[in-house]
Amino acid sequence: MTSVPTKTAFLFRAFRYPNYRLFFGGQIVSLIGSWIGSTATSWLVYRLTGSALLLGLVGFMNQFPAFFVTPFGGIIVDRWDRRRLLVATQTLSMLQSLALAFLALTQQATVPALLFLSAVQGLVNAFDMPGRQAFVVDLIENKDDLGNAIALNSSMFNLARLVGPTIGGLLIAAVGEGWCFFIDGLSYLAVICALLIMRTRPPAPSKPHPRGVLHSLWEGWRYAYRSRPIRSILALLALASMLGAPYMTIVPIFAGKVLKGGPHTMGFLMTAGGCGALLGALTLAVRPSSTGVARWIPRGAVIFGLGLIAFSFSRVLWVSMLLLVVAGFGFMIQMGASNTHIQTIVDDDKRGRVMSLFVMSWLGAAPIGSVVAGSLTETIGAPNTLMLGGLCCLAGGIWFYKKNREPFLGPEKLIG
Repeated sequence: MTSVPTKTAFLFRAFRYPNYRLFFGGQIVSLIGSWIGSTATSWLVYRLTGSALLLGLVGFMNQFPAFFVTPFGGIIVDRWDRRRLLVATQTLSMLQSLALAFLALTQQATVPALLFLSAVQGLVNAFDMPGRQAFVVDLIENKDDLGNAIALNSSMFNLARLVGPTIGGLLIAAVGEGWCFFIDGLSYLAVICALLIMRTRPPAPSKPHPRGVLHSLWEGWRYAYRSRPIRSILALLALASMLGAPYMTIVPIFAGKVLKGGPHTMGFLMTAGGCGALLGALTLAVRPSSTGVARWIPRGAVIFGLGLIAFSFSRVLWVSMLLLVVAGFGFMIQMGASNTHIQTIVDDDKRGRVMSLFVMSWLGAAPIGSVVAGSLTETIGAPNTLMLGGLCCLAGGIWFYKKNREPFLGPEKLIG
């Protein structure tokens, strides 16, 4: 009689903290809006150009600043009040979405304008993403609940990914892309209000940094490189993000040319991937502790690769959706387990810089993959491009497992 409530309470134990509840509620509204906007951007570019290469280029412009700017963003996260930083980045993101809405609703949207605004959002994300990753730790008083909070954060992201594209596809068909961007802009108010309402302790006085930004940057890089677990995790995540994750970029091609559908089909496919990712995040959330979570990192990469390979051969919508559930599950298992393991072993005074490297491996490598995927799609076709990416992810998971079979000693134990 009490097992279900007990398990439910265990699954959502991070909700005991009021600030985390506020953060979760505001973020999920904002992220649903972001996925609506992302779906609208992809379809608008595809409608205007019909080009897989330009789809990849827009993805590149949205993500490439992360590769260059995010390490500096990590320094800011380690030095500034993280809550105020997030209020600033979320406000800028809101203004960017409203600018897209204005262009689309007034029929002035052009590919150069979309590329520019995508680059602006990518620049904001370079500070926002490591800030959000590090800020979660500030909201959890008992660090034993940290793994659960990180997993619930991933669940939040993927619940939004599950709902947002479906709503986006329906809205595009009903009222057009412009209103999708407008709704996305308004959704940022939820997280901004949540951040302003929070009652947090004043941040600890920052330590002086007499050697400047470059020294702090080098210190973070050296710390991550000298840690074998962090180094290995970041390398595998970069591989999966560069060669596997860009499947999202060419989903419109599969929806339109391979599966002979429209915006509804694209929404269904993106929702299927989000459903699998949500399942993966919940799988991590119900774990009693973060002990042994690193074992799931190579397993996730292998599942992700196999899902992409199988999806590349499918020509039936429901089969394609099922296979994207598998792929989404695998990628989220790999990313969520990687995030949890890094957050549990990193020193707090270097957390922002290390998480900036995590974001750089995740988002920074993806734009290169987006351009490569778009170019390869026009040369060898979307199915062959995706199969090649899946094979690389599969090989990366096997490499990671073989490299890390022997357990590490002490707190840096990875597998075993």
